[in-house]
Amino acid sequence: MKKLRELFSDTIVYGISNVLARFIGYLMVPLHTGAFLPSQYGVVSLVYAGLAFLNVIATFGMESGYLRYAKDRENAQDIFTTLQIGLGVFSSLFVLLLALLAPLIMPTMNLVETGNQNLFWLMLGILWFDTMGLVPFSELRLDRRKWLFAFLKTGNIIVNVGLQIYLILGLNWGIDAIFFASFIASGLTALVIWLATANLFTGNWNTPILKSVLKFGLPFIPAGLGFVINEMLDRFFLGNYMSQETVTQLYGPDLIPDDIVGIYSACYKLSVFMLLLVQMFRMAWQPFFLRNADDPEAPGLFREVFRYYNAMAGICFLVIALFAGYIVQIKVPLIDAYIVGKEYWAGLGIVPILLGAYWFHGWYMNFTAGIFIEEETKVLPVITLIGAAVTILANLLLIPVYGMMGSATATLISYGIMAMLLYYKSTQFFPVNYQIVRTFLMMGVGAAAIYFQPQATEWFQSEWTGRFMMLLIGSAGILILSIPSSISTRLWFLQND
Repeated sequence: MKKLRELFSDTIVYGISNVLARFIGYLMVPLHTGAFLPSQYGVVSLVYAGLAFLNVIATFGMESGYLRYAKDRENAQDIFTTLQIGLGVFSSLFVLLLALLAPLIMPTMNLVETGNQNLFWLMLGILWFDTMGLVPFSELRLDRRKWLFAFLKTGNIIVNVGLQIYLILGLNWGIDAIFFASFIASGLTALVIWLATANLFTGNWNTPILKSVLKFGLPFIPAGLGFVINEMLDRFFLGNYMSQETVTQLYGPDLIPDDIVGIYSACYKLSVFMLLLVQMFRMAWQPFFLRNADDPEAPGLFREVFRYYNAMAGICFLVIALFAGYIVQIKVPLIDAYIVGKEYWAGLGIVPILLGAYWFHGWYMNFTAGIFIEEETKVLPVITLIGAAVTILANLLLIPVYGMMGSATATLISYGIMAMLLYYKSTQFFPVNYQIVRTFLMMGVGAAAIYFQPQATEWFQSEWTGRFMMLLIGSAGILILSIPSSISTRLWFLQND
């Protein structure tokens, strides 16, 4: 139980900066959309999409590799020094290559036509600083220096947002303010994290270590790219594959496919609460299972973690899915705007489906334990490519009939299949009795609570009461299913003694 409390504590602390980042990100959207034209904001979205894509490549899987090999603290200095130097060389060469290819890349981001070429150079600077902070931040996670981790991440956000507000509202800068602020924040954060981990930068260069880490980490590149593709494909299909006839049939004659993409994207943000839970869990989970990999009790410990994760995910699912209609009506402080504008509320039906997709994504993160421990990372890109293929096929089949709901369902199916494929491979390499039937029942309870909510509302003659009662019933069912089998069996015998 002590180890589970340790994992829970780490998850909460790592989540502070993520929660703050997401919340402030919501606050910045009304500021950006109010200060910039839609065409300008479109350029911002393209640059951020490019940055997300390039970040996966630039890291060379070093984050996962460091966590895997530096758990042996006797060699931590050599591993840190080798990877930091190696990543510095690789990322610098990668950034140089991108700079040479700038005339080819910038037009794909609409930077030449809009006269925003300077954003490309700021993007490269952000990419380099973020990459060079990767191994030091991984060290903080592995060494459980969680408060310093949270402080630096939160400080990055405060500097970034504060500078954006000053440049946009005070100096009337354009969209370059967004990336200039990110560049300064990333640079300052990198400088501080380098100083905080300077004592580790005293080891010796070790070529075999670098080769081992690259062999372990490089499969994460196609896996990461596949995840980015999965996250973005649905918008592409909605905007380019759904006909105007389908839009008119499903949503009325006043909307066009581009409107549907906007509505879908806005409501998609509500699923970020589940994604946030998964990210918080992942930050603590990876170093946790690597530290405990050699413990004879590890399989049982991992089963307990999986059960408690599903209990938390189930409650999160119920709260957001049942009360999404109320959440979007919350006013953002100081801006006097809804979290999601009224014109976007037509897409709220996709929220439970996307929450379920990210619930499965959390399963995927749980099942990576066996893959990491046994160094079988070569299966990850295969599973991710299968997931991408499922996403494409399901979107092609479902969007013409169901529109936004079809696209959200495609995401759910894709993440579900990837989770189950990884479950199968992970338990082959590192057997753990995850009690998968029980966890599917937890999902079933959550889905049933959403499905029967209209009947509950009609029964109680109050929408709020109906939703609240389904939250209580669904939560009770999920929590009962999360009780360990040994305890539930013992309770049954006591009741029937």
